[in-house]
This record gives sequence, C-alpha cells and structure tokens, in this order.
Amino acid sequence: MSRLPTFFIAHGGGPCFFVAPPPGWPRDTWDRMAAFLRGLDASIERRPRAVIIVSGHWEARNPTVNSGAHPPLLFDYSGFPSHAYQLTWPAPGAPEVAAEVRQLLEAAGFATDANDRRGYDHGVFVPFKLIYPDADVPVVQLSLLASYDPAQHLAMGRALAPLRDRDILIIGSGMSYHNLPYFFTGRGNELAEAFDAWLGDAVTDPVAREAKLIDWQAAPGGRVAHPEPDHLLPLMVAAGAGADDIGIRVYHDRIAGKPYSGFRFG
Repeated sequence: MSRLPTFFIAHGGGPCFFVAPPPGWPRDTWDRMAAFLRGLDASIERRPRAVIIVSGHWEARNPTVNSGAHPPLLFDYSGFPSHAYQLTWPAPGAPEVAAEVRQLLEAAGFATDANDRRGYDHGVFVPFKLIYPDADVPVVQLSLLASYDPAQHLAMGRALAPLRDRDILIIGSGMSYHNLPYFFTGRGNELAEAFDAWLGDAVTDPVAREAKLIDWQAAPGGRVAHPEPDHLLPLMVAAGAGADDIGIRVYHDRIAGKPYSGFRFG
C-alpha cells in the first residue's frame, strides 16, 4: 500500500459546528470549514488503521500519548449552550498504536509519557465528529511539548513518519491564525493576510520548509497571528511527518476577516 498523507486541519472555535454563530455573524460562518472536514475522509484513498492527532489543546513536558482504550470527551470550552456539553463521539483508543508512537519517539531521543485517563479535547472530537461521524476509526492523541520549540515538534513529526507506511494517518489540529482579541475586534487583518501568505509559501517549499517554519516568529505578522504558538505547532508535527513530500494548501477561507488555511503533505 502507498503511504498515507499527513494533514494540518483547522478545528474551529470551541464546538462551533454544533452551535449557532454569535449574534450578528453570518449563519454560514463555519460552513466551509465544516465542508472541508466532512470531505477529508473521501480525499484519502482508504480508511486508516488508526489516527494519530496532535491538538493545540494539550501540552506536556514530554511527548505524551493518550493510551486509554476508551477515552471520554474533555469539554474544555466554556460559555456555550448546554447542548454543547452533551455531544458524543465514542471513538476507541488504540493502546497498541500508542505504544508504537512511544517506541518511535524514544528511538529518536525523546523521553515519553503515557496517560490512560485523559479525554479527547475539543481539538479532537469537534472536527472528528465531522471527519468520522460514526466514530469508527481508533484515535491516539499526542501532546505538544510545553517548551513550544518548533524544531522539536518538527523532529517529533519526522520520528513518526514511518507510521504513514503502517496505515496510520497523522493529523495536526490547530488554527493557522489564533489571536482571539484581534479575531473578535477585527484588528490586524493586513498582518493576518501577510502571515497566511507567508505560511502558504513556507509549507509548499519542500527544500526550505523546515527552516522557515522554525523561524516562524520572524515572518510578517507571525507574532500577531500567534501570540502563543500552541495552535501553530500541530502544523510542525504534520510537516515533519510529511518528510520530503510537497505541501499543498487544501483549505482556505476567511472568517471574521481573518484568513484560515489547511495543508496536506503527500
């Protein structure tokens, strides 16, 4: 079998696909992002054996895998209608795949940990309710590093690249723009556009991609687009796992005046 691709997806804001947009926002605010996520499965030639997902909502000192067989949901958002806290998505975990992840990371020099009690956070279950609505593909969540070191996250991805040949899909779940104060006030649109353009150029450059991503803070609008890098770092893991594959922008939209992008490698 050919190796599976890797993806960086946008997961939206909180349970955005399952609640109405804020008053005054267009009713179709999240529709195009939702359509992209719903179409992700069909864009891959086959169902994976399992999914490894890195979300912008979990960080730890060491790379940490969710090794539980049946992880619950972690409703790590607030201020939404009550039905947003009753969502279900009972996808199984994959302890044996979690063990494969740890072996590969440790072979690459990382100390790793496991957590068999943590639930899937909303960077996982919210987009994946659209990607795999039947919750019929096992999922292993992998944490970010609390150091926020982009080179280390790229190295994590490189270490995991062999899983693509073992029928495992690797996905980074974050947002290509994540400055909430600017998002809600409409400030900084030009800087957001500048960073989105730079990011597209960096990701689609297979030769200099890693060097550019490591130096993302020097990019036009970089520190404004990401005051904290937690929602950008999942891209580093996906890009590292993408190895020498060309990066392709497979999703693009503007929400509240800010551009958002998703990428595929392979």
